[in-house]
Amino acid sequence: MRTGDGGSFDEDGYLYLHDRIKDMIVSGGENVYPAEVESVLTAHPNVLEVAVVGVPSDRWGESPIVVVVASGDVDDLIPWCRDRLAHFKCPIAVHVVEALPRNASGKLLKHTLRAAYTA
Repeated sequence: MRTGDGGSFDEDGYLYLHDRIKDMIVSGGENVYPAEVESVLTAHPNVLEVAVVGVPSDRWGESPIVVVVASGDVDDLIPWCRDRLAHFKCPIAVHVVEALPRNASGKLLKHTLRAAYTA
Protein backbone atom coordinates (compact mmCIF):
# COMPACT_ATOMS: atom_id res chain seq x y z
CA MET A 1 0.00 0.00 0.00
CA ARG A 2 1.34 3.43 -0.93
CA THR A 3 0.17 6.44 1.04
CA GLY A 4 2.83 9.05 0.24
CA ASP A 5 3.98 9.05 3.87
CA GLY A 6 7.59 8.47 4.91
CA GLY A 7 8.36 6.44 7.98
CA SER A 8 10.50 3.79 9.58
CA PHE A 9 10.14 0.67 11.67
CA ASP A 10 11.85 0.25 15.03
CA GLU A 11 13.42 -2.99 16.30
CA ASP A 12 10.04 -4.09 17.74
CA GLY A 13 8.27 -3.64 14.41
CA TYR A 14 6.41 -0.43 15.29
CA LEU A 15 5.90 1.99 12.41
CA TYR A 16 6.78 5.65 12.98
CA LEU A 17 5.55 8.14 10.38
CA HIS A 18 7.86 11.10 9.82
CA ASP A 19 6.24 13.25 7.15
CA ARG A 20 4.89 13.34 3.61
CA ILE A 21 7.46 12.14 1.06
CA LYS A 22 6.71 15.06 -1.27
CA ASP A 23 7.48 17.53 1.57
CA MET A 24 10.82 15.90 2.47
CA ILE A 25 13.86 18.12 1.87
CA VAL A 26 17.08 16.52 0.63
CA SER A 27 19.92 18.76 1.81
CA GLY A 28 23.45 17.64 1.02
CA GLY A 29 22.27 14.04 0.65
CA GLU A 30 20.54 14.06 4.06
CA ASN A 31 16.77 13.75 4.51
CA VAL A 32 15.16 16.61 6.42
CA TYR A 33 11.56 16.07 7.48
CA PRO A 34 9.81 19.45 7.83
CA ALA A 35 7.54 18.08 10.58
CA GLU A 36 10.58 17.50 12.81
CA VAL A 37 11.85 21.06 12.31
CA GLU A 38 8.34 22.49 12.75
CA SER A 39 7.98 20.60 16.02
CA VAL A 40 11.12 22.29 17.38
CA LEU A 41 10.01 25.70 16.14
CA THR A 42 6.52 25.51 17.66
CA ALA A 43 8.16 25.26 21.09
CA HIS A 44 9.52 28.81 20.64
CA PRO A 45 7.42 31.22 22.74
CA ASN A 46 6.81 33.73 19.90
CA VAL A 47 5.82 31.25 17.18
CA LEU A 48 2.08 31.01 16.51
CA GLU A 49 2.17 29.05 13.24
CA VAL A 50 5.06 27.71 11.22
CA ALA A 51 5.83 25.94 7.97
CA VAL A 52 9.18 24.60 6.78
CA VAL A 53 9.78 24.15 3.06
CA GLY A 54 12.78 23.38 0.89
CA VAL A 55 14.19 25.86 -1.59
CA PRO A 56 16.88 25.21 -4.24
CA SER A 57 20.48 25.57 -3.12
CA ASP A 58 23.51 25.57 -5.40
CA ARG A 59 25.63 24.00 -2.67
CA TRP A 60 23.26 21.52 -0.97
CA GLY A 61 20.58 20.78 -3.58
CA GLU A 62 17.86 22.03 -1.25
CA SER A 63 17.89 23.98 1.99
CA PRO A 64 15.10 24.41 4.54
CA ILE A 65 13.53 27.82 5.17
CA VAL A 66 10.95 28.85 7.76
CA VAL A 67 7.76 30.77 7.08
CA VAL A 68 6.28 31.87 10.38
CA VAL A 69 3.38 33.75 11.91
CA ALA A 70 4.76 35.28 15.09
CA SER A 71 3.53 37.16 18.14
CA GLY A 72 6.89 38.83 18.78
CA ASP A 73 10.56 38.85 17.87
CA VAL A 74 11.78 35.71 16.08
CA ASP A 75 15.32 36.81 15.21
CA ASP A 76 16.64 33.94 17.32
CA LEU A 77 14.84 31.11 15.49
CA ILE A 78 17.91 29.82 13.63
CA PRO A 79 20.07 29.69 16.79
CA TRP A 80 17.06 28.12 18.57
CA CYS A 81 17.12 25.33 15.98
CA ARG A 82 20.91 24.93 16.12
CA ASP A 83 20.66 24.21 19.85
CA ARG A 84 18.05 21.50 19.24
CA LEU A 85 18.66 19.95 15.80
CA ALA A 86 21.50 18.64 13.67
CA HIS A 87 23.09 21.46 11.69
CA PHE A 88 21.91 20.17 8.29
CA LYS A 89 18.28 20.31 9.50
CA CYS A 90 18.47 23.96 10.54
CA PRO A 91 16.78 26.57 8.36
CA ILE A 92 18.87 29.05 6.42
CA ALA A 93 16.25 31.85 6.42
CA VAL A 94 13.18 32.99 8.34
CA HIS A 95 10.28 34.78 6.66
CA VAL A 96 7.60 36.37 8.85
CA VAL A 97 4.11 36.57 7.34
CA GLU A 98 0.67 37.66 8.55
CA ALA A 99 -0.93 34.30 7.68
CA LEU A 100 0.04 30.99 6.10
CA PRO A 101 -1.78 30.03 2.89
CA ARG A 102 -4.55 27.50 3.43
CA ASN A 103 -7.26 25.95 1.27
CA ALA A 104 -10.98 26.14 2.01
CA SER A 105 -10.80 23.24 4.47
CA GLY A 106 -7.86 24.78 6.36
CA LYS A 107 -5.09 22.57 4.99
CA LEU A 108 -1.70 24.29 4.75
CA LEU A 109 -0.63 24.84 1.13
CA LYS A 110 3.10 24.09 1.22
CA HIS A 111 3.32 24.01 -2.59
CA THR A 112 2.23 27.68 -2.59
CA LEU A 113 4.99 28.54 -0.12
CA ARG A 114 7.61 26.62 -2.11
CA ALA A 115 6.60 28.44 -5.29
CA ALA A 116 6.63 31.86 -3.58
CA TYR A 117 10.08 31.46 -2.02
CA THR A 118 11.70 29.62 -4.92
CA ALA A 119 11.00 32.48 -7.34
